[in-house]
Amino acid sequence: MSVTIVVLLVAFVVNRYWSPILAGKIKNGVAKGSNGLYKVDFADVKLNILEGKLIFYNLTFKPDTDVYNKQNKQHLAPNTLFELHAQRLVLSHIHPFKLYFNHLLDINQMVLTNPEIRITYLLNKDKDTVTADNRTLWQKVKPDLRSIHIGNIFLNNANFKYYNHATGKPMLTELKEMDMHGNDLLIDSATQTDKSRFLYFKDVVADLNNYKSKSANGLYTYSVKRLKLSTRLSQVNAVELSWEPVKTALFIKSTRKDKFSLKLDSAQLNNFDFLFYHKYRTISCSSLILSNGNFDIFNNPNKIKTFKNKITSFPGIAVHRLKTEVKIDTVIIKHVDINYSEFNKKSRQIGTISFNNTNAKVFNFTNNKIALQKNNIGKIRVSSRFMDHGKLDVAFVFNLTDKNASYSYKGSLGTMGLQAVNPATIPLAMIKISSGTLKSLNFDFKADSKRSKGKVIFLYNDLKVNILRADTTNAILKKKLIETLFANLFILKHNNPDKEGEIPRTFNVNYTRPINTTFFSTLWKTLLIGIKPAVGYDDKTRKAATERMAQGDLNKKIARQKRNAQTTTCTA
Repeated sequence: MSVTIVVLLVAFVVNRYWSPILAGKIKNGVAKGSNGLYKVDFADVKLNILEGKLIFYNLTFKPDTDVYNKQNKQHLAPNTLFELHAQRLVLSHIHPFKLYFNHLLDINQMVLTNPEIRITYLLNKDKDTVTADNRTLWQKVKPDLRSIHIGNIFLNNANFKYYNHATGKPMLTELKEMDMHGNDLLIDSATQTDKSRFLYFKDVVADLNNYKSKSANGLYTYSVKRLKLSTRLSQVNAVELSWEPVKTALFIKSTRKDKFSLKLDSAQLNNFDFLFYHKYRTISCSSLILSNGNFDIFNNPNKIKTFKNKITSFPGIAVHRLKTEVKIDTVIIKHVDINYSEFNKKSRQIGTISFNNTNAKVFNFTNNKIALQKNNIGKIRVSSRFMDHGKLDVAFVFNLTDKNASYSYKGSLGTMGLQAVNPATIPLAMIKISSGTLKSLNFDFKADSKRSKGKVIFLYNDLKVNILRADTTNAILKKKLIETLFANLFILKHNNPDKEGEIPRTFNVNYTRPINTTFFSTLWKTLLIGIKPAVGYDDKTRKAATERMAQGDLNKKIARQKRNAQTTTCTA
C-alpha cells in the first residue's frame, strides 16, 4: 500500500511540474516553426503520467495578423492560412522523459473530436519565395527539439470552412462531418527534405460522405456521395457525383443560359500533386478518369442571339479561361451518354441528338505556361454511338497557344438506318426520314476560329423523306403531301453514288464562321454544308426547286382561271 501511495504522489508531482513544461514546449515549437506566424493557446492542460495522456482544453491555433501583414508587405506571406478551434485535444501514450532528457517529442496518438477548421486562401505568390532564412522546419525547432514524432492524428467529424479569395469574389465552401487521419508525422534530420511525405506525414487520408451544396447563382445543386483522398497514394476518388439544375420552368424564368446536368458513377485523379495544390491551388496529375454516367445539355428557348464573338467556346481558348491552373496528362472518359436537346417553337416539340456510350481520351489538357512551352498540342480521340446506332469515331488536334484557335479534325460514321435520326429531324427540321441507309460518312477538316476547310463524303441508299407541317389545333405534325412528293421526285438524290460502281459524289467545304457561332455549332454546320449537296438539298438546288414548284403553282392557277373563264362564256 505504501508503495502505491508513493507512486501516486510522485505521479501527482510530475503531473503538476511537467504540464506547464510540455505546454511551453508546444507553444514555443509552434511559434519558432512558423517564424511567429502562428500561435497556439488553450484554457488548461492536464498531464496524466500514469496513463501517458495529455489533455488540452479549449484549444485555439490561429495566425498572428500582425506577423502576417508584415510578411505580406515583404512578399513572404504564405497563400494559405489555417485556424483551428477544439474544445478538447487528447494526446495519448506520450513520453515525457524523452522530451525532458533527450528533447524528443514522441506521441503515439492525437485525437480532436468535432474540431472547427477555417482555411483561407489568398494568392500572394505563384512560386516559392527565396528568403534570407531558408532553413527547414526541423532546423528551426532543432535548438529545442531534436525530433517531433506523432504516430497518428485523428480529426473526427470535422467542420471545414474554406474561403477562397483568389477568384475575385470570395467563395465559401463548407465541408461537414469529414474525417481525417494523418499517419506518421515525423520532423527530423532525415525527413526535413523528404519529398515523398506530405507536410511531414507519411500519409494523410480524408473521407467525406454525403456532401451537397448549391452553385453561387442558386440554379444548380451539386453533390458527391463519398470523397476519399490519400496523399501516399497521390489519389483522389469520388463516388456518385451529380450536378443538377432546378426545375425547367424556374430555370428558364431565371436565366437565358443553356441548362446542363451531369451524373457520374465515379471520378478518379491519379498521381495528384497535393503539395502543389496546397500551395497554389493548381491541379496537376497524370490522369483524370470519369466513368459511367450522362451529360445533358438543353438549349434555352429564351436565349437572345447576339453578335458577341464566341471564340471563347473553342477548346484551345476555353482552357485558358479556367479560373484554376490545370495540368493533366490524360483525361479518360468511359461509358458516358451525351444528349443535346432543343425546343423548336415552330413544331412545339423538343428534339434530341444523342451520343451514347461515349468513350474519349484527352491528351495534354493544360493551361500551364511552362508545360505549353514544351508541348502546345492537345489531342482528343472520341468513340461513340450516334443516336445509339452508328459507330462514330473522331480525332481532334488543337493548337493550345494559337490566338486564332487553330485545330483540325477527321472522323467517320458507320452504317446505320437513317430513320434513327428522326428524334432530331422531326422536331428540329420538321422532316421525317421514311427510308434510307447510311453506308458511311467521312470528313476531314483543317480550321481555326475564322474559317473551316475540308471534305465530306456521304454515302447512302434509298433516301426518302416526308415534309411536315405543324397542326397547332391538334398539337401534332402532319405530312405535307405536295411538298413531300415534290421533294422526293425532284429534289432529293436517293443514292450516293447514283448507281453501283459509279464514282460517289464528294464535296469540298469552305466555311466562314460568323463570330457569334460556337465551336460545336461550327462543327455541325461544316458537316451539314457537305451533306446537303450530297442529298440534293444545297441552296442552289433548293432555290431552283422552289422556283419550279412556285411556277407549277402559278401554271395551275392560270389553268384554273382559264377553265373558269370558259365556263362563264359557255353559261353566257
